Amino acid sequence: MMSSREIRVRFAPSPTGGLHLGGVRTALYNFLFARKHQGKFILRIEDTDQTRFVPGAEEYIIRCLEWCGLKPDEGPHIGGPFGPYRQSERKNVYAQYAHQLVEQGHAYYAFDTPEELEALRRQQPNFQYDATTRGQLKNSLTLSAKEVQHYLHEGRPYVIRIRMPENKTIRIHDLIRGEVEFDTNQVDDKVLLKADGMPTYHLAVVVDDYLMQISHVFRGEEWLPSTPVHVLLWEYLFGKAHMPEWAHLPLILRPDGHGKLSKRDGDRLGFPVYAMDWTDPFTGETTRGFREMGFLPEAFVNMLALLGWNDGSGQEIFTLDELVTRFSIERIHKSGARFDFEKAKWFNHEWIKRLPVKHYLEEVKIFFKQQHIPLSDDEKLMRVLELIKERCTLLGDFIEQGKFFFVAPETYDLSVIQKKWSPGMQAAFEEWEKALEQVEPWEAENIEHALIAAAEKQELKKNDMLLPLRIMLVGGKFGPPVFQIAELLGKVETRQRIRKALVAFSRHG
Repeated sequence: MMSSREIRVRFAPSPTGGLHLGGVRTALYNFLFARKHQGKFILRIEDTDQTRFVPGAEEYIIRCLEWCGLKPDEGPHIGGPFGPYRQSERKNVYAQYAHQLVEQGHAYYAFDTPEELEALRRQQPNFQYDATTRGQLKNSLTLSAKEVQHYLHEGRPYVIRIRMPENKTIRIHDLIRGEVEFDTNQVDDKVLLKADGMPTYHLAVVVDDYLMQISHVFRGEEWLPSTPVHVLLWEYLFGKAHMPEWAHLPLILRPDGHGKLSKRDGDRLGFPVYAMDWTDPFTGETTRGFREMGFLPEAFVNMLALLGWNDGSGQEIFTLDELVTRFSIERIHKSGARFDFEKAKWFNHEWIKRLPVKHYLEEVKIFFKQQHIPLSDDEKLMRVLELIKERCTLLGDFIEQGKFFFVAPETYDLSVIQKKWSPGMQAAFEEWEKALEQVEPWEAENIEHALIAAAEKQELKKNDMLLPLRIMLVGGKFGPPVFQIAELLGKVETRQRIRKALVAFSRHG
């Protein structure tokens, strides 16, 4: 059931490294939902765990969203009426709520040291701080009020933990999964406020969602086990009426369908799992991203949207605007979505064919520059791209399919013409090369007619000369129609390549 209040959703990543495609899909579904219902899409940086903070990660997340076309309405880089949008800058907000929970009896101070808890975990491998163990530990439930005050007064380090109720069933309506139940006996007393005064995710996410008036929470299903904690915090602090609606998204699975897709899987199987290149500032190691591998953002977003959702029509190619129009929570799958890199490449191939080449001209130029291939002018490059785009799956394929337009072949695949080459063919090519001087205008059809005339003089067929001509111009058995290649190369370059190749062919013969 759709809420009557303003739709406000948030993407809340932690700045700890590269942005996994699962994270981008979460952002995408939030974005689509907000746009579909004329709501707001908010970016919030959840950096309460300072031990995991990585410099540059926040800027990287923002760049990834920009590349995908997922522009937030509010966020740390653009501001908004509910800022600040970094949790580390909201530190003073959370403590009051944690202490309020203690006063209400829903949370308690725990003075156990990390060393004491570690010793317990060694003794009991499945140790949990919960209703069955809290009575034997050092906390404000077992200590006298006087002892607690003494500890607090002397500045002894403590954490604040939620006091999970016993024998209670917590129910939520999940927009994807329907009714979901949780047994509170299975949930431990999560830390809400750490010893350094920073909140944990559990407290911060609830407080921020309330203060930022979040109406719907879309997040990965790995957060389902934490949901009972969050539901109780909502009830204790703000009441059920303000609670957002929940939607837990299915996992993105490995290609074999077994387990969640990880960076390790990508490394092992040779495909990216990050949206863009991520360079670890500590190790200097760069992990390849979809953008740098040659994916268009339109294809990446299109592919991600269909990893766990479809509109039921069978349509597979969608623009971002079409996705906004068609998107609905009801069509999100409950089960995990298997990642298929071949299918991802198919999406990219389709988008390369559909988009005007000017749209990705600058990205392709980057690939040419990386290979030190000199480019003359944009107009020629766009004509080349138009001619070969049907053959390209990734943007980098334009190099292999098109570099010979800018760099003459250094070697020739002579093995494929060896049996057919003859003195008559040599003579036909020599005559045709001279005849090309007179071809005007320099167009594929006129170039072809000149070749037919030269072939007939030597009693050869046009088809006999096509493969040798391709080897002369390209170096190998590939490329678009050969007379279109000659037209694009221009008269001077075409004649030069033929003359050079004839010398090499005669030596070989």
